[in-house]
Amino acid sequence: MRRFVIWMFAPETPHWSMPSWSFERIREVLDPEWEIESIRIALEASGDGVRVTPPELLETVADAEVYCGWGIRRDVFLAARRLRWFHSGAAGARNSLFREMRESDVIFTNSAGMYADSLADHGLAGILYFARGLDVAVRAQRRREWVQTALNSPRSPLHALPPAGEVAGASLGIIGYGGIGSALGRRAHALGMRVQAIRRKVGARPPELDRLEGPDFLPTLLETSDYVALTAPETPDTRGLLGTAEFARMRPGAVLINLSRGTLVDEPALVRALEARRLRGAMLDVFEKEPLRAGHPLWGLENVLVTPHVGGTSARFWERETDLIVRNIARYQAGQPLENRVDKARGY
Repeated sequence: MRRFVIWMFAPETPHWSMPSWSFERIREVLDPEWEIESIRIALEASGDGVRVTPPELLETVADAEVYCGWGIRRDVFLAARRLRWFHSGAAGARNSLFREMRESDVIFTNSAGMYADSLADHGLAGILYFARGLDVAVRAQRRREWVQTALNSPRSPLHALPPAGEVAGASLGIIGYGGIGSALGRRAHALGMRVQAIRRKVGARPPELDRLEGPDFLPTLLETSDYVALTAPETPDTRGLLGTAEFARMRPGAVLINLSRGTLVDEPALVRALEARRLRGAMLDVFEKEPLRAGHPLWGLENVLVTPHVGGTSARFWERETDLIVRNIARYQAGQPLENRVDKARGY
């Protein structure tokens, strides 16, 4: 029998546990020669992979041809001697791209795009939060203070140019125009924003974009954007992408939105730019080290909106994820190329 093994069981965070209906849909599309097993051992996951490998998993994957999990640890990969295809429920691939995986011919697919709509909504919420001065209103609400005069003053976020309290006409620069970036770009364009983006392979410009350029366009994008959104994957080329020099290039009063990975940003440099009010603010869903430590200065800055890496959370995730796995099973059984195949050399 060919073996299909799934370890996506997280009773402490049920949202990230594969539901029974998803497992049954996968079972139904497998040919009769397949045996499928779902491992019911609680996992602990963070970012792109699990933290600990239970011994039982090593035994179960030893003869697995296909394995689905939240990333794959090196010890699991080495134990799975018959593995031909690994699918990760995470979008990021960094923690699963150890040397043996990179050098193998095992097919590696991820869940890039499954989080696009929820992350795009999250990013748009951050843009509107700062555009409409909701940070000022939230602080005043805690003090039970009526700040109508302050929000109507010429120095209010609702009057400061740009964007003068409205997103229509403001400029959004998106770094990384894949699934998440394009979902955000379409939303921003629909609201009347001018959208420009950077993508490694430029190609044809989508209709929602005013400009689409390669990585060399970064300085110009930073200088001409009221909002800058990070939606690029974490790779050696993108780690530390935004630091002191880049924040100095950004427009005074610009807002940073990070929906990607915390390692793309030099956090001390960002803190300095925010403390100096060089930037209007930052909405951060990801951080260099998670969870963000209690004493980190980002917690105390009034112009920062912190969310605990939940931008991709959506009740519709398993619907999209199951559809992807089912489509790829059909392709795998027919010997066709799989969707969302990770380029091991590029890291995404």
